[in-house]
Amino acid sequence: MITDAETNFVYFSGLLKSEPKYQSFYEQLITILAKHKIDYGYLPETRDIWCRDYMPAQVARDRFIEYRYDPDYLLDRKGRSLKTYPDLVCQSIGLKTVKSDLILDGGNVIRWKDKVILTDKVIPENAYHYIKAELLKKLEEAFEVNKIILIPWYPKDEFGHADGMIRFADGNTVLVDGYYRDKKSGIGEKLFRVLKSHHLEAVPLQFEVKRESRHNWGYLNFLQMKDLLLVPQFGIDEDRHAMDQIMKLFPEYATKGKVDTIDANVLIKDDGVLNCASWNIIK
Repeated sequence: MITDAETNFVYFSGLLKSEPKYQSFYEQLITILAKHKIDYGYLPETRDIWCRDYMPAQVARDRFIEYRYDPDYLLDRKGRSLKTYPDLVCQSIGLKTVKSDLILDGGNVIRWKDKVILTDKVIPENAYHYIKAELLKKLEEAFEVNKIILIPWYPKDEFGHADGMIRFADGNTVLVDGYYRDKKSGIGEKLFRVLKSHHLEAVPLQFEVKRESRHNWGYLNFLQMKDLLLVPQFGIDEDRHAMDQIMKLFPEYATKGKVDTIDANVLIKDDGVLNCASWNIIK
């Protein structure tokens, strides 16, 4: 599996450049990419900016797995009007893919070389075709990894994406966001139990503030590439706390000046942040 830390090219939906509401963010973004000498491009044929979800998963330099982008949250009339068809996008940029019958969202794929983390929402999504054991095997084969790790789906998140919950710092360590503090749901206890069973050290993102912002889940939805770790900021008290912890957890970026920040308020107000709005690959 290609990891985020190996990628050297990033795509964004063409809508990010053309829609007026994103103009200020877009200008910040391309300035930062130029500063760090990051190559980028735009995806045509998209109906929303959240290209992570519908674009294929890169498992090798020349191998992209195109899953079925058929999420339950786009089944109503409004949702269908926003649905992007990945085969049209891939065809428009000349990308050849390997098609899979797995139903999946890219925002639910947290990748490392030999393993992938997803929320267990993937089980009911694929229940019509696969029982759990078959699904895990199918996912391992598709992603070309040794292990699939299913973490509990946070009940308040209709999307069921893992990229606002957890990210790899390295092959043995994961950074975990504030969902684990929801004692009523019991998700924290379940999450840490799962991670421990797979020999992963969980480092919780913690905030020492009087009142937490509802947007502080967004820090883990950063954009990570080989030469850039771009962390969202929201103009809230948690910004500094998040940056201090992320800098310590990613010293190879911090010591080489590869960490940067961007005001991502316009994105989080639409329920996504940087990982959601990007598709980074290795070329």
